[in-house]
Amino acid sequence: MLRFCKNLLVLWTVVAIALPGCSVSRPKFTEAETVGDPDDSSLYDSIGLHPEVPAVAVEDPFMSAVTPAPITINEEEPPQYWDLPLEEAVRLAVSNSRIMRDLGATVLKLPTSTRTIQDPAITETDPRFGVEAALSQFDTHFTTSGYFEKNDRALNNVFFGGGTRLLRQDGNVYQSQLTKRTATGAQLSLTNNTDYDSNNAPGNLFYSSWTTNIEAQVRQPLLAGGGIEYNRIYGPNGIPGLPAGVMLARVNTEQSLTDFEIGVRNFISDVENAYWDVYFAYRDLDAKILARDAALDTWRRVNALHAAGKRGGEAQQEAQSREQYFRFQEEVQNALTGRAVEGTRSNNGSGGGTFRGSSGVHVAERRLRLMIGVHISDGRLIRPSDEPKLSKAVFDWDVVLAESLTRRPELRKQKWLIKRREMEVSATKNLLMPRLDASGRYRWRGFGKQLITYTDPSDRGQFASAWGNLLEANFQEWQLGLEFEVPLGFRHAHNAVRNYELQLARERAILNEQEREVVLDLSNSIAELNRSYTVMQTNHNRRISAKQQLAAIQAIDDPTPQTLYLELESQRRLADAETQFYRALVEYELAIKNVHFEKGSLLEYNGVVLAELPWPDKAYQDAYEKIKLRSRANRFAEKAVEGPDQVVSDGIMPLSYTLQSGAGPTPETVPPPAPAKARTPKMEPIAPTPAPQASRAPNPPAGNNRQVGYSDADAVLEEEALEDEAPEAESDLISNDESDDVMEESESESEGSDVVALEIEDEADSIPTMPVEDEAELEIPAVSDEDADEDAA
Repeated sequence: MLRFCKNLLVLWTVVAIALPGCSVSRPKFTEAETVGDPDDSSLYDSIGLHPEVPAVAVEDPFMSAVTPAPITINEEEPPQYWDLPLEEAVRLAVSNSRIMRDLGATVLKLPTSTRTIQDPAITETDPRFGVEAALSQFDTHFTTSGYFEKNDRALNNVFFGGGTRLLRQDGNVYQSQLTKRTATGAQLSLTNNTDYDSNNAPGNLFYSSWTTNIEAQVRQPLLAGGGIEYNRIYGPNGIPGLPAGVMLARVNTEQSLTDFEIGVRNFISDVENAYWDVYFAYRDLDAKILARDAALDTWRRVNALHAAGKRGGEAQQEAQSREQYFRFQEEVQNALTGRAVEGTRSNNGSGGGTFRGSSGVHVAERRLRLMIGVHISDGRLIRPSDEPKLSKAVFDWDVVLAESLTRRPELRKQKWLIKRREMEVSATKNLLMPRLDASGRYRWRGFGKQLITYTDPSDRGQFASAWGNLLEANFQEWQLGLEFEVPLGFRHAHNAVRNYELQLARERAILNEQEREVVLDLSNSIAELNRSYTVMQTNHNRRISAKQQLAAIQAIDDPTPQTLYLELESQRRLADAETQFYRALVEYELAIKNVHFEKGSLLEYNGVVLAELPWPDKAYQDAYEKIKLRSRANRFAEKAVEGPDQVVSDGIMPLSYTLQSGAGPTPETVPPPAPAKARTPKMEPIAPTPAPQASRAPNPPAGNNRQVGYSDADAVLEEEALEDEAPEAESDLISNDESDDVMEESESESEGSDVVALEIEDEADSIPTMPVEDEAELEIPAVSDEDADEDAA
């Protein structure tokens, strides 16, 4: 037998040495193969890595793989238009979004930082720090085991063999246990141990026997590690620096919900930014088309004089008017197709987004498609059907300031973090106490020849069955004890408490600075609201003045060479005035939106509501109990403020309380002071003239204009006419206050007007580009009947 074992050991050693381990096998090459052509890639291909495209199930809900070609400047046929209101754009964006899109391509640059609708649920179900993971530490655990062994040994002492020196034994060991951790930190266990022993010891009562016992044990920390607060914050398995309690897990969930709200808010803000970018792109294109057509008419007139050899048709003037036309033609082309530059988006100077307005119609329209979740190209052009507001929006500063400091999700998230630090400090102080554990154990024992039943009638008796003997409860044991442990100096605990106190101080300082930043951003948004409204009025007057200047120059009967220069300059001024007016109009609309962004009401302003799935019944029951407690507190408060023995302190300033039905003491609300009248620079008051209306955009649908106002965004206040003592004079300029009425009248007059599609006229595309030496032979496109009709329109 000994020789066999030695041979087996040698064989096993040889096999272990011969078997190769884990290594990367490389092919062997001859010298002719390695010293060959250096451009030969066979060697590289044979030893290089070949990454493969991962085989995954591709989901394409937007049919990106079959997207049609985009609309470009070279399209011959005019596109179809999709008139889209802002409300429908927001609805499409919310319905088609599983990703909180932005206009900075974060999903490509930093996909891990992109917020999705799954983020709160991912945090909730985190297997390490989620709520369910923290609660699972208090679950009841069931364990069971069974071991079987055979012993065959020679003993030197008869005593250890039970009367024999050659012991032969068969043994089985079974164990089943239930363990439970309570919220107070107690460890409860219920265990059953069963042993089977069969041996040849002559001193045994039975050749084979069963021993079983049931024991209940409890271990409760009395000082350090004990208490509901500590175990709910740190958790049973938490250590200083790594708490993992259910309370902190819930704070993590609340923070993830706040992050999700921030993502949705920024997403809705960018949808509105993209919408008004498209609106301005159309209006800008309108202005440039009008300027180009006016330049074309001027070129035709000067060229006719040049062909007839009359005064005003000199070569210099003809070239100057032609250059003006081509300049505006270039601007029309850029305004139509645009360039891929940064558009208006959140956090590009202001929280809600500072207006850029630098993209053309096609580029801005594709960005809007990206945000609302429709095909990037489908052969149509989205055209905004809503118009910006003309009425003055007034926000009460005290109201919006209180709202911003209460509703901003960034501040709410930081407050949750402060709450977390406070709980960590409170729970860590528990570790400054020594460890004192009380333990108790009670055990019932049973012994018998059989485990449960007996087979031989002669075996009846006290030890016939182990379980029968156990149930008779003749053999019982108990144990009580205390365990004390104290680290001298508590260096670790003091360091942990100090660390969490410093973190708490840090988070509070950050909250204070965040509140100052919120106040700064809110102040900027309110100032921007008033600036954009005033500038819009000024640009409206500027546009009227530019039109009147151009009309006056064109009405001169005997123009001089200097008149042509003035006319061309007036055309440029009018085009710039038109663009600046609509830029100010869009800036004012975005300023209103940004005020809601800064005060935390943007989602309600756009009709977006965040909802969660139903909570467990336990949560509703807890809420019901809190409501009952609150109602009792209100009844106590009602009694507290009545009679001479009131318990409500007046404080420094006396307060009066009014009791409402079912409510506690409520301070009397003092109406806020009326907002001061906006101070605008005085302008010479002159008779108003209706503002010209652009014919591009269709009328906004009835009842679709959102209103702006105080905290609930319902109050729209018209600016009152300023009283001026200056006498009225006849002119076409209007004051800032009068421009409101003028724009509103012009808006009402535009109702029922036909929609005119925006497109570059064919006459501009038909102009050939000629070399410089053939410049004298350049022909001016003739005016067709259709062109004349469009010009008249």
